[in-house]
Amino acid sequence: MQKPIFKLNNTAVISGLSSSKRLLLGSVCASLVVLAVGAVVVPKIYADALQDQIEQLEAEANRDQTAVDALLLEAKSFEDAIASLQGQITILEQNIATNQARQDDLKARIAVKQKDLDAQRKVLGDDIKAMYVDGQLTPIEMLATSKNLNDYVDTSTYREAVQRKVQTTLKEIAKLQNQLQDQKLEVDKLLAAQRVQQEQLSTDRSRQNELLAYNSGQREAFNAKIKANQDKITDLQAKQAALNLQGASRVNITGNERGGACDGGSGNGGYALASGVAGNVCEAPKDAIRDWAGIENRECTSYAYWYFKRVAGNADFTASGDAKYWVTTSNYPVNNYPKANSIGVKTEGQWGHVVIVLAVGPTNYRGSNVPAGKVLTAEMNADFTGKYSNNLRDINSMTYIYK
Repeated sequence: MQKPIFKLNNTAVISGLSSSKRLLLGSVCASLVVLAVGAVVVPKIYADALQDQIEQLEAEANRDQTAVDALLLEAKSFEDAIASLQGQITILEQNIATNQARQDDLKARIAVKQKDLDAQRKVLGDDIKAMYVDGQLTPIEMLATSKNLNDYVDTSTYREAVQRKVQTTLKEIAKLQNQLQDQKLEVDKLLAAQRVQQEQLSTDRSRQNELLAYNSGQREAFNAKIKANQDKITDLQAKQAALNLQGASRVNITGNERGGACDGGSGNGGYALASGVAGNVCEAPKDAIRDWAGIENRECTSYAYWYFKRVAGNADFTASGDAKYWVTTSNYPVNNYPKANSIGVKTEGQWGHVVIVLAVGPTNYRGSNVPAGKVLTAEMNADFTGKYSNNLRDINSMTYIYK
């Protein structure tokens, strides 16, 4: 009796995941969904004895990675803000230097003006002294005391000249005093502006240091948490690999096709000949590309699906979910006893494992003895390295899919 196709609806999950999440999903034995019409849907991870742990760790890792991604964006905005602050700091430093130079120049000019003012005051004093050295004589008195008219004219003219000089000097003194006052006000404004700029400069530098310290500290904390979670997930994956290999004994079969990164010493199972979306699926790193069916490369599911459909000729076969769920999502019958070219399914652990049955014992397969009660398998990624291997397994350790 055929099983209904189990359809999931998280089609475009992988491409939108963070690098941490892709690493988590990339480690599974394989998530596979292929609809009858050929559309590929990325499956979700289902629960078993380890599910609570793995879901919690994956959720935490995903949240932390999202936070790190946000911090990276925030860091970019911080860097922009810091660059802007640095520009402001540079301008403030230039303004302070300019104001300092103007302040020094004004002080020098004030000193010169003060010196001129002091000189003018001395000249004024001398003129006043000269003006009144002969007393406050009336014009009649000056004329009466003069020896002649020429003396009178000279004295009168001198007094008038002194008066004019006194008036001119007084005006010059007033002008210098006004200039000094204006220049002192300007210096005071420059000093006040400089104090404000120095305070702003100090504030900007403090903010810059805070931004750098906060962002760096937050990213380090999140990265440490992600690493701790990833270590736990790696441990869980090791447990799944141990379950996959439990009871299996490695066999080297003569005449296997060789070559490619998926060749772990037993050949490549012919998988190297299957081209992926981005190239040769056996050469590319595990889960780096998708194969002809849109499944992540070098997984147990991608190899079994390719072999069962393309090599064994079961073109209408479909299945979905992780390897352990093929027994419920396959559109082919599930059997307790195997036959050659059937799919063997192990349901233990978080993801389970699928293999191709090459021979059922007792028999001899290309020079390798397959004892009674055993099956000879072809499989990929049993130990989570993305390598191909041949193994002898107990018949009763799996259930089998075939028509």
